[in-house]
Amino acid sequence: MPYGIGVDLGGTNIKIVAVSEEGQMLERSTCETQTDFPGSWVETIRQRINEIENDQAESARWIGLAAPGLAALDSLSIASMPGKLRGLEGLNWTDSLQTSHRVPVLNDAHAALLGEAWIGAAVGYRNAVLLTLGTGVGGAILAEGRLFKGHIGRAGHLGHISLNPDGPPDIVGTPGSLEQTIGNSTLAERSAGRFTSTRQLVQAHLNGDEQASEVWLRSVYNLAAGITSIINALDPEVIIIGGGIAQAGPALFDPLERFLEKVEWQPQGQRVRIIPAVLGDFAGTLGAAYYAMNCGAED
Repeated sequence: MPYGIGVDLGGTNIKIVAVSEEGQMLERSTCETQTDFPGSWVETIRQRINEIENDQAESARWIGLAAPGLAALDSLSIASMPGKLRGLEGLNWTDSLQTSHRVPVLNDAHAALLGEAWIGAAVGYRNAVLLTLGTGVGGAILAEGRLFKGHIGRAGHLGHISLNPDGPPDIVGTPGSLEQTIGNSTLAERSAGRFTSTRQLVQAHLNGDEQASEVWLRSVYNLAAGITSIINALDPEVIIIGGGIAQAGPALFDPLERFLEKVEWQPQGQRVRIIPAVLGDFAGTLGAAYYAMNCGAED
């Protein structure tokens, strides 16, 4: 049976999945990224691909790879990834993995949205936005049924929209970005050192800690402000929220809906649906495999 392999290389973990053309997951695995050294990543991924192919008793027909950063226009590497995963920029994965066929590469949030559009929360939608809330804020756009990349592939980096022009610059230089207002990377600063993870913050909020509630609800309000700007710019049918922070469930989605009720432009009473992602940690791997199966047809 023909199958594809999708790889999602992250700063913490490498996730790999084998999946059929119909979207049936055949195998999946997760391992630590170990070190910011590309040779280590390549060897780990190559070994795991070999193991999967041995298990399946045939070679994968397609292999795709997702990673953070800006994918190159030829989809063979990540062209720009400032600040982390040193050595990722310019690494040609087709050559590095020594495969007999091309290994297309795309941004991890782009891949996650393709996965959700294939067999997840975005099935049936033609205009959708994905936001992934975690250490930072990733994003991707589905426009008229196709992944929208923009002129150089930068489209969808919605965590870097500016909410406060007087705020400090984020990793790409955007002042007061959405990422800075809700991402885990700035939580210690936003909470005056009290919290280092959003899970801790949300639990304290649910336990009635007034200071925690103030920090959390301010973060969610900022998210609502960012979302309403995205809605006004892109007019999607649905916005899908994924990433670790989305695991807060009603503690996130209930106040987010209340804030959006106040700030979202609702012509003729129309509101954009806000729904959780459903594919979890393997959305990016599934999207990478789908992208490879379609030979970059989403470009």
